[in-house]
Amino acid sequence: MTDVTIFHNPACATSRNTLALIRHAGIEPTIVEYLKTPPSKEQLRELVAATGQGVRALLREKGTPYAELGLADPKWNDEQLLDFIVQHPILMNRPVVVTPLGTKLCRPSEGVLELLPVGQLAPFTKSDGEVVHDSGVRRGC
Repeated sequence: MTDVTIFHNPACATSRNTLALIRHAGIEPTIVEYLKTPPSKEQLRELVAATGQGVRALLREKGTPYAELGLADPKWNDEQLLDFIVQHPILMNRPVVVTPLGTKLCRPSEGVLELLPVGQLAPFTKSDGEVVHDSGVRRGC
């Protein structure tokens, strides 16, 4: 599997662990540092649709202007929320991983295993010392 993309924030431990898990599987993904190269509104719309979740699932609250912008208010529709993410890329929750097996917000980081090729990986130790054991279960398999 070579067509893997991660929307990554190197300052985020979950994002770093997810990237490390992908590399642990022997895959070098395309890395999009979305704070440096923010996705367009159309790209965000496509990512949201591909995850099968709503826009709110892609919103990050912690360490963002979420509260000061009043984004918890249900008055904001999906298009408006996408506009906020375009204006403030830090609002995009991370990491989002795209593979031929699907697209997913990988929180916790071991969620990325569902998107990797079949074949059980050796245990992986996350940066906090937690050991991740691969069950071998994959989407679409």
